[in-house]
Formats: sequence, C-alpha cells, structure tokens
Amino acid sequence: MYAFDNATKFFHACESLTGWEGCKQYVAVDALFSAQSEPLVDIKTVQGYTDWMMGFGTTTAKGCSYELHASAYDEKSQTALFFATFTGSHVGEGGPVPPTHKTTNSHYVYVLTMNGDDKVTRMTKVWNAPWALKELGWI
Repeated sequence: MYAFDNATKFFHACESLTGWEGCKQYVAVDALFSAQSEPLVDIKTVQGYTDWMMGFGTTTAKGCSYELHASAYDEKSQTALFFATFTGSHVGEGGPVPPTHKTTNSHYVYVLTMNGDDKVTRMTKVWNAPWALKELGWI
C-alpha cells in the first residue's frame, strides 16, 4: 500500500504547514483541489491549497495544531480518507477582521485520490467552514 503511505505522508506534511515545498514530492503535476467551503472555493490546485494552509497556519493562526482521528484507504478507488480536528486561534494578520484571539476546534476530512505513480492527483477537503469562522469571531 505504497499509495496510502504517500497519502499519509502528504497529509502530515500539509498539516505540519510545510507548504508546497514539503508536499510536492507526494503530488502529481497539476493535481486538482476542491472544497465546498467558502474560504477555499477559489483554490483550484493542491499546490494552491498547501500554500494557503501554510500561510494561514504560520501567520493568521500561528501555533495551530491538528489531531488525526482516523484514516483509511480503498484500493479499488485508489482513495485515502483522513478525518482530523484543526485547533487554532486567530492571533495574526490575514483574517477579515483584526486578530480576535478566539479559538476554533474544527473537524475536517481530506479525500485524496491517488494515481498509478502513488501520487495525489485530486484532493477534496470536506469542512464546515461557517462553524470555524463563527468560533473565530469572523461571522
């Protein structure tokens, strides 16, 4: 299950805020990103998402963390799932309002489709953004 190993390494690299430089070895060229979450709708590539996550986590929510609860891999569909909780406080620039110092504990799921080279070819983030934004004091 080398594909699942790479998916797991990608998940941790992304959530550890390494940006594209730390994630690109696990990702296919031009891999697509999608999310039905307001802050992320304009991001279309995995590269764009990894850089957004790094910026958000190192500036806006500096000191943030994640906890992985469960992961799974389906060989037939070549799909990895990661269920986790993001914990972060709005302590830096980058939000729609000045830092609120409020904290969110927000569940999310990554759905990673792998290709024949065991690299991420498509990523979907399932995230209830309004929940997180409300906890952060943004709405």
